[in-house]
Amino acid sequence: MADASVKVKIKRQESPQIAPRWEEFEIPRQPMMNVITLLLEIQKRPKTAAGESTSPVAWDSHCLEEVCGACTMVINGKVRQACSALVHKLEEPITLQPMTKFPLVRDLVVDRSRMFEDLKRIRGWVPIQGTYDLGPGPRMSPVDQEKAYDLSRCMTCGCCLEVCPQINPRSEFIGPAAISQARLFNAHPTGQSNASERLEALMGPGGISDCGNAQNCVRACPKDIPLTTSIGEMGRQVTIHALKTLLTGK
Repeated sequence: MADASVKVKIKRQESPQIAPRWEEFEIPRQPMMNVITLLLEIQKRPKTAAGESTSPVAWDSHCLEEVCGACTMVINGKVRQACSALVHKLEEPITLQPMTKFPLVRDLVVDRSRMFEDLKRIRGWVPIQGTYDLGPGPRMSPVDQEKAYDLSRCMTCGCCLEVCPQINPRSEFIGPAAISQARLFNAHPTGQSNASERLEALMGPGGISDCGNAQNCVRACPKDIPLTTSIGEMGRQVTIHALKTLLTGK
């Protein structure tokens, strides 16, 4: 017979300036619980397994269907989304920790704004002029559409950065997510108008040459995005762009 409660250990920290601590909880077991359910139960009754009152645990979540990436955290030593982490599939005690490659806000909440700043660096959008009706855009072949769809599934969750050894205080590496998004927008018929700017960004400090080829990113991606293929393709594009610039001066 299954235990009537779920044992959880959570790394708590009120702010980056305060030393972290571990707190243990026992939550009544429910059918098909996920980690978000556990956190909600603690929020309702913030008491440790020893019966001591504590503050509710802080965490991020939004879509609850592994689309937004907000609830990404380290669960039993593996970075993943809390909404899709089912309790009955996890070894207990379940350990919850914040990601380590992003600035801590509180408890399980981290600041992922660097990922959005990196998207600005590589101009991760398709430019248009005005808001009036421009008519249908350039057509893409079904083959190109299928490739682009795989890349477009990125939810800036941060899993790939969390497992990348090149993301550390000594490196400016932009990370695999932004590189893959540069590939996505360079492949778009309208996005190609800014392709050279994206390639220039990837040639700069922290660009594609800083990749150490660990290949952890492609294994950690919850959306199975071909990140290493993107890094290889953008390396090829950057090399061609650099040679053209060298030979033509443009």
